[in-house]
Amino acid sequence: MRSHLPLVNYMVSEIAGRIPRHVCRTDLVSAGMAGLAQAAKSYQPDRGVTFQRFASSRIRGAILDELRARDWASRSVRAKARDLAQTTDQLTARLGRQPSAAEVATAMGASSEELDAINTDVYRALVLNLDALPVEGKGEENLFSGTSAPDEDVLDNEKRAYLVAAVDNLPERLRRVVVGYFFEELPMQVLAEELGVTDSRISQMRAEALVLLRDAINAQLDPDLVPDEPSERVAKRRYAYYAAVAAHDDYRRRLDPAAGQLSRLAKSNDLAALA
Repeated sequence: MRSHLPLVNYMVSEIAGRIPRHVCRTDLVSAGMAGLAQAAKSYQPDRGVTFQRFASSRIRGAILDELRARDWASRSVRAKARDLAQTTDQLTARLGRQPSAAEVATAMGASSEELDAINTDVYRALVLNLDALPVEGKGEENLFSGTSAPDEDVLDNEKRAYLVAAVDNLPERLRRVVVGYFFEELPMQVLAEELGVTDSRISQMRAEALVLLRDAINAQLDPDLVPDEPSERVAKRRYAYYAAVAAHDDYRRRLDPAAGQLSRLAKSNDLAALA
């Protein structure tokens, strides 16, 4: 069992990137250790499943159970929130703009009142950890103080619009990894089976996609930050990708706040750092 202890830290790191920073990592590691111990007790080699795959499933389940136990919202509320976010994302991609509440309600087969009730439940489930705020002085003086400048809002909208364009123009398999991992929150194992590769290859593809996204945004906003390509062949492919991102929208849509919003894409720490 000791040889598989790194699995716990790996699974914690994978999940920790998609949850609030105030969640205690040590508690997740403890839950993962319990899952590993349970896997060691119940593993049956004659079933034809490797211990690593079997243990990964148990560890992940134990960590998720720990998170659910800390969650103030019920599972049904979280499921509704995911459905709402997924529907909004799909409509945004199809319409090329942020959908109205009526359009979202129609797509979900719900009334406006039912949609309002879902939003109310989701908002009630939000918990703000004041201890996690890196502020000085009294908390009430910092929670709602200040607003961003107009030029900052414009730049933020433009960055987010370029991020959407960069994702849309990724090579098909890399786009599938980004959408599956960050939008659909699929485990790496599921994506690996879907694409016929190993878990480590999915991790490499995710890292490759993030580099492409970062360079595509920098190519539009700060070309000096784009590194030189190692070969002319690679450079041609990259520049063609950057050109496709640039041509994805006109400048009016890039500066439109509705066009630049990413309800679920921007929640990921990796992707939010790019935007």
